[in-house]
Amino acid sequence: MTSGEVWFAVLPDGAAGLAAARALSPHASQAIPHASGRPWLLGRWPREHVKLAVAGAVRVAVIGRCPATATDLTPRLPPLREVEDVEQVVAGLPGSFHLVASVGGRVRVRGTASAVRRVFTARVGDATVAANRSDLLAEAIGPRVDERVLATRLLPSGSVHPLADASVWAGVTGVPPDHCLLIEPDGRSRTRRWWTAPAPALPLAEGSTVVRRALTAAIGSCTAGGGTISADLSGGLGSTSLCFLAVNGRARLVTAHVEEMDPPGDGGVWARRAAAALPAAEHLTATAGPVTHWSAGASPIEEPGDRMCERVIPAGLAERMIAKGSRLHLTGRGGDELFSPVPGYLHDLVRSRPLTALRHIHAQHVRERRPLWPLLRDLCERTSFERWLVATAGGLGASPATADPTSTAWGPVLSMPPWATPDAVLLARDLLGEIAGDAPRPLSPRRGQHAALRSVRTAGDRLRRLDQATSRTGLPHAAPYLDDAVIEAVLSVRVHERGSLPVAVMKGIMPAPLPARRTKGVDGAAVRECHGDLLELSDGSLLAGMGLIDAGALRDFLLGLPAQARVPASLARTLACEIWLRSRQAATVEATSE
Repeated sequence: MTSGEVWFAVLPDGAAGLAAARALSPHASQAIPHASGRPWLLGRWPREHVKLAVAGAVRVAVIGRCPATATDLTPRLPPLREVEDVEQVVAGLPGSFHLVASVGGRVRVRGTASAVRRVFTARVGDATVAANRSDLLAEAIGPRVDERVLATRLLPSGSVHPLADASVWAGVTGVPPDHCLLIEPDGRSRTRRWWTAPAPALPLAEGSTVVRRALTAAIGSCTAGGGTISADLSGGLGSTSLCFLAVNGRARLVTAHVEEMDPPGDGGVWARRAAAALPAAEHLTATAGPVTHWSAGASPIEEPGDRMCERVIPAGLAERMIAKGSRLHLTGRGGDELFSPVPGYLHDLVRSRPLTALRHIHAQHVRERRPLWPLLRDLCERTSFERWLVATAGGLGASPATADPTSTAWGPVLSMPPWATPDAVLLARDLLGEIAGDAPRPLSPRRGQHAALRSVRTAGDRLRRLDQATSRTGLPHAAPYLDDAVIEAVLSVRVHERGSLPVAVMKGIMPAPLPARRTKGVDGAAVRECHGDLLELSDGSLLAGMGLIDAGALRDFLLGLPAQARVPASLARTLACEIWLRSRQAATVEATSE
C-alpha cells in the first residue's frame, strides 16, 4: 500500500486480534480501539471519512460518504444491545458507506449492496480480519495469486453470480455484497445476509416519487459538506439529471464535459443545452484524449477488472476541476444498469402480467428483429438458476460462444477466449463447477431482478476500482445512482416500467427538451487508439508465463483486428489481467529496491 491509499482493517476484540494488529500497524496512521482498549480499526483515511459514535461498550463507525455526524449517530445507540441490530443506527441515512460495529466484544462489518464498497476477509494468524481492500489482506498473509480465480477473470465474470464475489488473492475471501461478516472475540467468524432486494411491485407514478426522493437524498449526501463539487455533463440523461439535482445543493457545482472525437456524436449539443439551463454552475470542457490504462502512472489497483482501459477525465480537465476546488466528482455510472431492463424481465412478465407481456414481446420482436418462435421458446423454459449454473460450468470451453443480447436465460453463454490455454479452461471450469456444486441461490427469484442486480454489482465494482485510481490524484468519485437507497427504490418499481423512470423522476426539475434525448455515445476504445499498447502487452506476457494464455494466438488475433473496430470485451478482460499483473510486478520490484 502506498502512502496515499485509503484503507481500513477490522480486528476482533480478543488476544488473536492483538497479534493481527502487530502485522498491520506498520502501514497504519490511525487506530480506534474497542471498549476493552484492544485495537478495533486500523488504517489510513482522510479527515471526516470515519464517523464514530460511542455509548458505553458500544461503538459504531460509519466509514465513507454519509451526511450524519458522530453527534447525529450517538443518540441512536442506546437501544442497541446486540451487534446484529446495528442497522437500526443508520436506518434512513443516505450515502454510500461501510458500517462497522463493536458490541460486547463482538464485531459486525458490511459494505454496500451495490459492491461499490466491499468487505474482504482473511485469517491473519489465529484471527479473522476484515478489510475494505483485498490486497491489504494479501500483503499481511503473503501475497499469492489464486490462478483458478485469475483464469475466470478471462470470462465475463460480472455476468455470472456468484463468481464475481471471489478474490483473486489466495487466502482472501470476498464477502458477498448483500452479506455482513460477524467476528467473535476468539477470532471465529461467519457471514449473514443483511440486505434483500425488494419485490418490484410499485407502479411508475408511485415509484418515480420514491426514486426522486432517494436520488435527491443521495446527491444531498455529496453536497452536504459544502465547498465545491464537480460532475460529469456528458449530455446523457443520467449525468444531466445529476447536475440539475446537484446545482440546488449546499456545494458549488462545476460541470465537466468531454467533447467526443471518434465517433462524432450529439453529446456536445445536448451538454450545451443543459449548461445553458444551469447558469448557477460553472462549466468546463475539454477534448477527449487517448484511452488510459487503469493503472497508468499510479500504483496498482487491488484486483484486475474487466476493462483494459477506460476513457477517464483528461488529466488537464481533472487538474482544472481540482484547481476550482472540487473535493468530489459525481458520475452517472449505474444509471443505465438500473433503468434499462434486460430481456430476462420478459420471463417474469409473461407469468405475472401476460397481456402486458404480449406488447413487450411484440416490441422486442420488432425492435431487435428477433424471430418470434425462438423468443417464445425461451420464455417457456423453466430451468432453475442452480441447474443453469451447473450446465454452464459443464459446458465451459474455449470455443467461441455466440452472445445473444436478447436471451431471457439466467445469464450469458460462457466461453473462454480462443487464446486461453487448455489448462486455463480446466482451472476456470473447476472453480465454476465447485461454485455450482454449492447450489448458490440467485440474487432474486425473478430473472429480471436478478439481472438488474448483477449489472448493478458490475457497475459498482468498476466504480470502486475507478475511485481507487482517481482518489490518488485528489479527486475521488461518487455515483449516486449506485447508492443503496437509490438501488432499493428503483428495484421496487415494476421492471417493465423502469425504462420510463428517468423522465418521470425529472419531471418539473429538468426543462424540456432535455429528457427527450435517446441517443448515446459509443463506449470503449477503437483498436487504432491503442494498437501499439495491445501488441506490447502480448509480448513477454505474464499470463502466458503462468500458462493461462497462448501469446502467439493472442498476437495473431490482435493483428487480425480491423483498425476501426472497438476493442472486443474478451480482449479487454484479458489485457486488463495482464496490465494488473505487470503493475503488481512493478510495485514489488520498487518495494524491494527501496
